[in-house]
Formats: sequence, structure tokens, C-alpha cells
Amino acid sequence: MSSTTLTVAPAGSWNLDPVHSRVDFEVSYLAGTFKGEFHEIGAELSVEAERASLAGRAKVASVDVRDENLSAHLQAPDFFDAERHPELRFAAREIRLDGDGKVSLEGELTIKGISKPVAVSGTVSGPMTDPYGNERIGLNLSTKIDRSDFGLDWNNPLPSGEPSLANEVTILAELQFVQPGDETS
Repeated sequence: MSSTTLTVAPAGSWNLDPVHSRVDFEVSYLAGTFKGEFHEIGAELSVEAERASLAGRAKVASVDVRDENLSAHLQAPDFFDAERHPELRFAAREIRLDGDGKVSLEGELTIKGISKPVAVSGTVSGPMTDPYGNERIGLNLSTKIDRSDFGLDWNNPLPSGEPSLANEVTILAELQFVQPGDETS
């Protein structure tokens, strides 16, 4: 039981700075790691007293894996099914400080219309004042999920019979949040 009353940030609503934020994923594929990014993301951080909550989303149509055909395949029903499920969503009602800038969250991730609990961990940096008088904090978060839990079952067997694409996916979020300061610029 901790007696600290620290929070991840000062009270109030914090808005995502999408230019300085990103949401990526990594999954083992063939002899390496397949990586992608969602370009259109949004998130809100809310801090009240000693409690902080986080809600985020990513537009499936904005997935980028540096190949137009592969990006299109990820939007198809084999994977994210962007037409029927245009967004991935995450929500956590509490962000816990674990000491030394480390944070942990228990949240709910929704992919392809399927919601599952996930444990997320990472670090928090800040708060700090930027050159324009705004307060900023950074959250670097990661989690591992089994993609098959969310109906992402596509695979292409290798000649050995092994799957070419692993089920375990790492999701990485580097998020900067900003809260307008008292100064005007």
C-alpha cells in the first residue's frame, strides 16, 4: 500500500499533440519483425485529484506499413475490417505511478469490434513548460496482445507448416499531451 499522492500530471484535461505522438505495432513475420504505424490518432488524458484516465483511438484507414498493397490488406476483413470497424479504441480509468517515472494501466482495447482487458506499462515524463507557455507531459506505453483474441486470424503457412505471422503483437504508443498555459502567444 502506497502513501504517495502523486499523479501523472497536474489536474485538468490534457489534449494529444498528434504531431509529436505515434502509435505503432510490431509482430514477428518470417525471419524478422513486421512494423506498422497508425497516422490518424487521438487521445485525451484527464486528471482529477489523484486519479488519471486515458482514452485513445486510431483510424484503421490510416494504417501504414510502407507498402500500399499491404496497408490495403490490413484494412480488409482478413485483418482490421476498416469498413465495418473504422477505429481501434483504448480506455483506462486509472493510471498508476509505480515509481521512478514508471506507470501501469489496466484498460480495455477494442479491435474489430471485440473488446478485451489489457495491461499496459510504460513511463511518464514531465510535466514541463514548452517554449510557448503550455504544459506538456509524455507517456510512452506498450502492451502485448494475442491478435487472434480480436479476430485477426489471417496467416500464411510456411512449407514447414509453421505460421509465417506470429499471434503476439506489441503495441507501442509514444504520446505527448499538452495543456494550454496562462501565457498567450
